[in-house]
Amino acid sequence: MRIGIVAPSAPLDRAVADRVTALAAASHPDVELVFHPQCFSTHNHFAGADRERAEAFVAVANDPAFDALWFARGGYGSCRIVEAVVAALGPTARDKAYLGYSDAGFMLAGLYKAGFPRLAHGPVVGDMKREGGEAAIHRALDWLARGDPAALEPSLMPGTAYAAFNITVLSQLLGTALEPDLSGHVLMLEEVSEYLYRTDRALFHLTGNPGIARVAGIRLGRVSDVPENDPDFGETEEETARFWCERTTIPYLGRADIGHDVGNKVVPFGIY
Repeated sequence: MRIGIVAPSAPLDRAVADRVTALAAASHPDVELVFHPQCFSTHNHFAGADRERAEAFVAVANDPAFDALWFARGGYGSCRIVEAVVAALGPTARDKAYLGYSDAGFMLAGLYKAGFPRLAHGPVVGDMKREGGEAAIHRALDWLARGDPAALEPSLMPGTAYAAFNITVLSQLLGTALEPDLSGHVLMLEEVSEYLYRTDRALFHLTGNPGIARVAGIRLGRVSDVPENDPDFGETEEETARFWCERTTIPYLGRADIGHDVGNKVVPFGIY
């Protein structure tokens, strides 16, 4: 199996790529990882200029020599290129699996709206930098190469539709050309490095959206690295999620095993 790796957002350290390549060679010898040179480009905040990032994604996605496309990392920038990318993808691109999270949510949303069938929220290459990141890399490769059910978020049930996003990313793309139809889906949400009042505000926006009102329910993943605020917000992240679900009559279904951490489980989009 050949997995192409691109960076639609922020650049990847070559040392991280080397570590992941070595790990994959030892644990998944049937997998070949191919890092597009664009992963290591830099332009302002991004892994290369918009055109370079878009062209790299399209090149890998449209190349029949690759079986999957794995996002190098999150950061910011994919929203600047996703519409042009999706418009340039051909039939070959639809046969691939795509895996990422965080800022990759913009790309996953656009691809899902366009009817791509093999998308998942899950670990990125850059998770190798985290303490214990090897577990996240193994999980990603297990799903990409083997479809291993052990890599999946444990609450998934056959016959149910799912989607997963970072809260801020999903909040920002609602009402744009990227917004997918999530009617009847169990929606899993996670967040990182946001004040709780900002998460509260984002959940107000999410749960008040007519499209999100049609989901089957919301599960809350981990909300991590929350900055301290003065005065303290006074509610936990779960209390906040329950508040907005109750206010908008969206079923709150409990917690999800996803987040910006090495424990982040894989959530395939669509009916499981």
